[in-house]
Amino acid sequence: MARTRPEPMQVVKQRRDAALKALVEGVPYIRFLGIEFDRRGDELTGLLKFDDKLIGNPFLPAIHGGVTAAFLETTSIITLSWAYLWPDIESGAIDTEKLAAGDLPRLPKTIDFTVDYLRSGLPRDAYARATVCRAGRRYASVRVEAWQDNRDKLFAQANGHFLMPPTDASRSG
Repeated sequence: MARTRPEPMQVVKQRRDAALKALVEGVPYIRFLGIEFDRRGDELTGLLKFDDKLIGNPFLPAIHGGVTAAFLETTSIITLSWAYLWPDIESGAIDTEKLAAGDLPRLPKTIDFTVDYLRSGLPRDAYARATVCRAGRRYASVRVEAWQDNRDKLFAQANGHFLMPPTDASRSG
């Protein structure tokens, strides 16, 4: 019995990058805020590049609390989506050309999201990483942390609960 030859790693990386790009660019608010994602294997780190439009209090100056919450929630949703789409991305079952054309899978919906503001977000780039604590067919729980210069000095953290898309509808728009 002949073994099938694995795909070249470059093809797999291109498929991963195309899928992530389609997920992120498919949500206009993510583009508006300027949020990007750095992918290392199956782990994502959100990057909120500093822009003057993100400032809420010009006297400090500090990043607006709503921007911080949106950054944390966006990082949670994209990370959760990435986790449940990962097997289909790896197998090639997801057509990245369809994704790029706007045929996106349904994303998880927020049930509740609680943000803890630990300190002011300074006028500089911010990073966030989410951890999926529990993911079932219908419900998921995510924890996310945000920092700026030092990973050990968080400026915000959050916990969220999400309604997962139906299994039959999660793989196509």
